[in-house]
Amino acid sequence: MNLFLQLAVSGGNQQKAIIAREIDRDPDLLIVSQPTRGLDVGAIEYIHKRLIEERDNGKAVLVVSFELDEILNVSDRIAVIHDGKIQGIVSPETTNKQELGVLMAGGNLGKEKSDV
Repeated sequence: MNLFLQLAVSGGNQQKAIIAREIDRDPDLLIVSQPTRGLDVGAIEYIHKRLIEERDNGKAVLVVSFELDEILNVSDRIAVIHDGKIQGIVSPETTNKQELGVLMAGGNLGKEKSDV
């Protein structure tokens, strides 16, 4: 993105343009880190919609985020890493923020709740 566009376009629109550009490249795997950090509600909804569309089109989408609501809303599976290791893999349909917090702190949910 050239300097003029960077100065003329808001941060949210820059972020949406970058996501759109990367999706337009038609990757089999899309890795996004903090895709909605600092964005307004409309921009967040747009980016979530685009990521879900890519998933629904058979693409692998890896979302790295500190926003638990975001993770719960856009994920098919959630892998929680603690101390460099996967602490647990859970389904967003059967988990909640509290259980994710337990995993983030290094705790275990039991074999029936986690795939790890």
